[in-house]
Amino acid sequence: MILNEIKLTDFRNYDSLSLAFHPKLNIFIGHNAQGKTNLLEAIYFLSLAKSHRTSKDRELIRFGAEDAYINGTITTANSTLPLSIGIAKGGKRAKVNHLEVAKLSQYIGHLNTVLFAPEDLNIVKGSPQVRRKFINMECGQISKVYLNHLSDYNKVLAQKNQYLKSRNVDQIMIEVLNDQLAHHASLIILKREQFISTIERHASRIHADISNGRETLNVVYNPNIKYESDNPEDLKSEISALLAESLDKEIDRGTSLVGPHRDDIGFTINDFDVQTYGSQGQQRSTALSVKLAELELIKEEVGEYPVLLLDDVLSELDEVRQAHLLTSIRNRVQTFVTTTSISDINHQIMDDMQLFEIENGKIKIDE
Repeated sequence: MILNEIKLTDFRNYDSLSLAFHPKLNIFIGHNAQGKTNLLEAIYFLSLAKSHRTSKDRELIRFGAEDAYINGTITTANSTLPLSIGIAKGGKRAKVNHLEVAKLSQYIGHLNTVLFAPEDLNIVKGSPQVRRKFINMECGQISKVYLNHLSDYNKVLAQKNQYLKSRNVDQIMIEVLNDQLAHHASLIILKREQFISTIERHASRIHADISNGRETLNVVYNPNIKYESDNPEDLKSEISALLAESLDKEIDRGTSLVGPHRDDIGFTINDFDVQTYGSQGQQRSTALSVKLAELELIKEEVGEYPVLLLDDVLSELDEVRQAHLLTSIRNRVQTFVTTTSISDINHQIMDDMQLFEIENGKIKIDE
């Protein structure tokens, strides 16, 4: 999968910008706060219709402008496809092949991306919410069905929580809401289990290479609901029973206590919990292994590699981990790198690339 070009209008600090990209390596170089990460953010937004830096879309619109637009053209194994997304006060409007889509879930998945930023090095040490976001973003890219069930689950969950807070709980209403939650939760859980299993298969192999075979990495799905069945209907019945058992406690606390909104992921190296007992090097190796595993998972699911976005992350990795990352992507994955210096980049992959120098939102292209 290749992103051929991007056009920005009133996005962040860019009033108007049009760039064509190299099919292998693109490097955005410049001092901090010049607009390097804004470019990666635009690519990410073109892919997933959301930012990795803010939940407030309004912040993406250039100061003084009313709306912002991102247009791009991608080439896949089967076709060349234009994508477009607009951001305005009234919301987002997305187009695929010049046709507006009714739901963003119909848009997401055309351009697949994997982002690796310094904060991702903390995926092991961060909160369960960070890890759930990681699962949801990646599962959502490769499965529109998952994205739809997650969206519906969150809507019903918000309804239930609002209802529980009212303290005036009707048994029939709760049963209706719980039935919907159980249905969506069963399918979310089974997809997450499959996703984590695949991530572990790739990440454990990658980590073994990084550690020269000295360490064994395991990635474990820790669902909030302990279940036995892998049949959606049977699992739905198990979840329904647990929701019914938890009702009194949920009423007392005024919030939903059971469901995939409380899931987590665990990481172990040689059977020791990496989050608690792992060194900083082991934690970083785990995060790197998981990110590289994402590339393989998407390749496995959709038939081609996604676009890789490396946001100022190379300087955070030591030589061993950086070399493993760069060797893994060399000539296989279209990659976009932000950096303040090309000295951070192993020169073995710089023989076929495009360099963009960025200063205060202005770009100079090195020929």
